[in-house]
Amino acid sequence: MRRFITKRSQKAGLPPGTLVHIGEQKTEKVRISVIDYDEKQLKEMEAETIETCFPFKDSPTVTWINIDGVHQVDIIEKLGSCYNLHPLLLEDILNTEQRPKMEDFGDYLFFVLKMLDLGENGVIEAEQVSLVLGPNCVISFQEHEGDVFNAIRERIRKNKGRIRKSGADYLAYALLDSIVDNYFLILEEIGERMEATEQQLTENPTMETLHSIRKLKKEMIFLRKSVWPLREVINNLERGESPLIHESLNIYLRDVYDHTIQIIDTVESLRDMISGLLDVYLSSISNKMNEVMKVLTIFASIFIPLTFIAGIYGMNFKFMPELEWDWGYFAVLCVMALAASALLIYFKRKKWL
Repeated sequence: MRRFITKRSQKAGLPPGTLVHIGEQKTEKVRISVIDYDEKQLKEMEAETIETCFPFKDSPTVTWINIDGVHQVDIIEKLGSCYNLHPLLLEDILNTEQRPKMEDFGDYLFFVLKMLDLGENGVIEAEQVSLVLGPNCVISFQEHEGDVFNAIRERIRKNKGRIRKSGADYLAYALLDSIVDNYFLILEEIGERMEATEQQLTENPTMETLHSIRKLKKEMIFLRKSVWPLREVINNLERGESPLIHESLNIYLRDVYDHTIQIIDTVESLRDMISGLLDVYLSSISNKMNEVMKVLTIFASIFIPLTFIAGIYGMNFKFMPELEWDWGYFAVLCVMALAASALLIYFKRKKWL
């Protein structure tokens, strides 16, 4: 339930803009990487301290500063002081349970996104990615190392496409597009798991099948929570009038918006399918119970007349003429066998057996 409910007690009573990290507590070292480039040159480095990034502030080239780890508040505070970032923006970076959104601060744009990944046992894990887009820089904040941006780094290193020929706005678009495209991989994995669950459901539904359906349902709720606000973010970015976004980028933003709508439609379709799987499971269990009850009813129907006959001849009356017959016992057994056989034939013709 941590993915749905966040403890915020440590923020209670503090004034707005107070920098407190909210999220999973980590102890590893924060990793800071810098890529500075233009069409002709490229500089890539690992920064030992946050102060190493400060000279790039006034660089005419495009600078991408990526910070893996937001649990050290002093690093975020120093970077915000250098780049004149608003305290409320820094507060949102440290709160790793933010809803995807976009805010325009005039001199820079701020984005909060959810980057999804499949963890152990196929569980969907979400990581908050915060992006700050300035005139010549993009600053990205991640909770830990590992992301979906390796393809972008390779394009920058090998000067493929138009990324080295464009500004910081195109770099921010590329990061956003990578996060959105990764959603398709998550949806494909969920679709395959749904197919496996559906096959198991038709062959032999068990309690484990029910647990799988409930797990899928929870993950789809979590996925919907991460994806739905993204449509609003991209729509506002496309329709906004920020000077940081060039008009030539609008066609690419519309493409990302179309992908987002497609993802949302897929999520809604999968949610409906999961609800259908739950209904099929309940119907299958009900049918199995009905089959069991039918078999028990048939056996009970066969033994009802036999019990009736046995009950009559089990009475302790003195004057029962059949008790003195030499073949009375065998005659009663024959009657009972004929009654059972007649019922079996009747059930067979009715296709109840």
